[in-house]
Amino acid sequence: MGEHYQIRVRGRMSHALLRDFEDFETWVEPAETVLERDLDQAALEGALDRLRTLGLELREVRRVPPNRESR
Repeated sequence: MGEHYQIRVRGRMSHALLRDFEDFETWVEPAETVLERDLDQAALEGALDRLRTLGLELREVRRVPPNRESR
C-alpha cells in the first residue's frame, strides 16, 4: 500500500489532459491544478513521468494525510 500524495502543476490542465489522470481526485486553483490520491513509489514515478511527457511544470509533490479536506 502506498502513501497519499498531492501533486501540484502550474496552470489549469484541460479536461482532455485531466482524462489521463481520471484515477486522481483533481481540482483547479487559480494558478495551478491539484491531483491527489494514494500511490506507491512506482505509481508516483509513473504519474510524474506522465506529467513531464505532457510538458507540464511540476510545482510541488507532498505526502498528505488521506481522507482530509484537501481544498
